[in-house]
Amino acid sequence: MTAAYPNLRLRRTRATGWSRALHRETVLTPADLLWPLFVTEGEDVEQPIATLPGVSRWSVDRIVARAKEAIDLGIPCVALFPNTQPDRRSDDGAEALNPDNLMCRAIRAIKDACGADIGVLTDVALDPYTAHGQDGLLDDAGYVTNDDTVAVLVDQAINQAEAGADIIAPSDMMDGRVRAIRMALEMGGHANVQIMSYAAKYASAFYGPFRDAVGSGGLLKGDKKSYQMDPANGDEALREVALDLAEGADSVMVKPGLPYLDIVRRVREQFGVPVFAYQVSGEYAMIEAAVAAGAGERDALVLETLTAFKRAGCTGVLTYHATHAARLLNG
Repeated sequence: MTAAYPNLRLRRTRATGWSRALHRETVLTPADLLWPLFVTEGEDVEQPIATLPGVSRWSVDRIVARAKEAIDLGIPCVALFPNTQPDRRSDDGAEALNPDNLMCRAIRAIKDACGADIGVLTDVALDPYTAHGQDGLLDDAGYVTNDDTVAVLVDQAINQAEAGADIIAPSDMMDGRVRAIRMALEMGGHANVQIMSYAAKYASAFYGPFRDAVGSGGLLKGDKKSYQMDPANGDEALREVALDLAEGADSVMVKPGLPYLDIVRRVREQFGVPVFAYQVSGEYAMIEAAVAAGAGERDALVLETLTAFKRAGCTGVLTYHATHAARLLNG
């Protein structure tokens, strides 16, 4: 930069709305959003989630309407998470392999009604299905085993792909699971099913409301620090991303979102691949709590935080505010 004040006045381009729009570096659209949806048993059911005000669990017969709402708003993809009933949970998470489980029924319902008009992303991990709330199988000492868990995750991923899932999103953080899932998808005739890997998923304090939503919070024994990442580590995230890309991930995810925008930026700059972030339940709940306390205005908070994700380098964002943001962006 060679010019100096008053020849250069940076406020000139900020003086009017049309000029600010003309010079805007980051653009957020509904196509940048993925909408997480919680599925529950029953018919004609909407269950509000106390720790996620404004978010509900939906029965399969009502989840289709949510997908159609997303289509109408220009949201390209929904992400499904099941609230498995306690009597279907077990130590080995066998319900994850049931072709008629809650997740698979929801996938088929959306795909039968909407076809290729919307993408369906599915979570691959065992915590919605285990009686102990961990993402994998436990050994006698209570340690989450890696390779035995991966074998089950592969079968879970194939189960979801055969039900019609478009994107398989392993969130378990087991080593080697992306390669194993990719090979199984290829061999099973699902070459076009994408893998969005939770490559940098941290052992975060921001997941509490989500665990309430899927019914695993009160079941969790211990913590998940032996497989989810230490929040103090950044270089390790790049190693995780590099491994998942080498194993066949089409895109990667950083989770949580706003506290880890530095990781988003580093991943995008180093690898130049599609990188997504999950604005997790605790982040959503904090915004809603601020609004309820009169400490902020929802519309402005939502758009500013989502724009921050894009500015940091996100290809897209999973957010519970997806429909609210889309309505604002659509005017």
